[in-house]
Amino acid sequence: MNLPEKVTMVEVGPRDGLQNEKNFVPTEVKQLFIQKLKNAGIHEMEITSFVSPKWVPQMKDAADIAAAHIHNGHTIVLAPNRKGVDLAIEQGAKAIALFVGVSNRFNQKNINKTTRESMKEILPIIKELKQRRIFVRACISTAFYCPFEGKISEQATLQLCEEFAAAGVDELSVADTIGLAAPTEAYSLFSQLKDRLPDVLLTAHFHDTRKMALANIYAALQAGIDRFDSSAGGLGGCPFAPGATGNVATEDVVFMLERMGIKTGIDLPGLVEAIDVVASSLSRTIDTGYYTLLKKLTSAV
Repeated sequence: MNLPEKVTMVEVGPRDGLQNEKNFVPTEVKQLFIQKLKNAGIHEMEITSFVSPKWVPQMKDAADIAAAHIHNGHTIVLAPNRKGVDLAIEQGAKAIALFVGVSNRFNQKNINKTTRESMKEILPIIKELKQRRIFVRACISTAFYCPFEGKISEQATLQLCEEFAAAGVDELSVADTIGLAAPTEAYSLFSQLKDRLPDVLLTAHFHDTRKMALANIYAALQAGIDRFDSSAGGLGGCPFAPGATGNVATEDVVFMLERMGIKTGIDLPGLVEAIDVVASSLSRTIDTGYYTLLKKLTSAV
C-alpha cells in the first residue's frame, strides 16, 4: 500500500464547522474550543471568517476570535471578498483562505458572482497577499459535484486549480462539498493534481453526507495526499449547498489513521475534551462514530 508515515490534519471546525449552526455559539465558548483543539495537538486551523453577519450570523464575532488566536500557531481566517481580506489584514492575519466554486451556479448562490467573475477579483488579491508575505489558501468548492449543476468536469477542476497555482497560492483545499464523490473519483482527481502541481500543498476536504468520507480519504492517501481538512465532532454543512451535511469528523479520521500506523500528532482524549466544550451550545447532537462510542463506554463504567 502507498501510505505516508504521517498526515497533517487541518481543523476547520471553528469556521466551516460552525458556520451553518443555528444557535449562536458564545464567543467565549468558541475561544475555549479553539484553545482545547490546539492543546490536543492541532497545529493548523481555520478559526473564523470575515464574512457579512447578514449572511452568516455565526461569524459576527470574527474580530474577537481573530484577536484572541490569530497570532498563535498556523491559524487561518477565511475572507470571501475584498472587504473581508482588508478586515483580515487589519487584524494581522498571516494566513488567509479565499474560496471559489468550480460550479458557476454554486458560486452565484454563495457570493453572487460567476466563477470567472470571482477569479477576476481574486487573482490581484493573491498577488497583493503574497507581496505582504501572507500565506494563501485557496478553497476549491464543488470540485466533484454541485447541488445545482450535478457532476463537475474533472478537467474544469484541474484547470481552476492550475490557475490558482500559477497565481502563487501556497495551498489548495479541494472539496467534495456535497459528499457525493466516490473513492475512484477522489483517487483520479488527486493523482492528477499531485502530478501537475508538485510545488503546491494539496489538501483534501471531504463531507460525510453519504458516509463515504473515510473511504475517500483512504483513496486520497493512495494518491499521495497527506493533508486533510476535518471538523471536530463532524460539525459543518454549507448554508449555500442544500443537503450538504457535516465535514468528516476529526476524531474519526485520527482514529482510522492511527490504527493504520499513520501518525497525526493529535491526542484523541484531548480532542474529545474540545468537542465537549462546544457540544452543549449546539442545536444538534454530536453522533460521530468515535465520539459516540467513547461516550457510551464512559457512561457504562
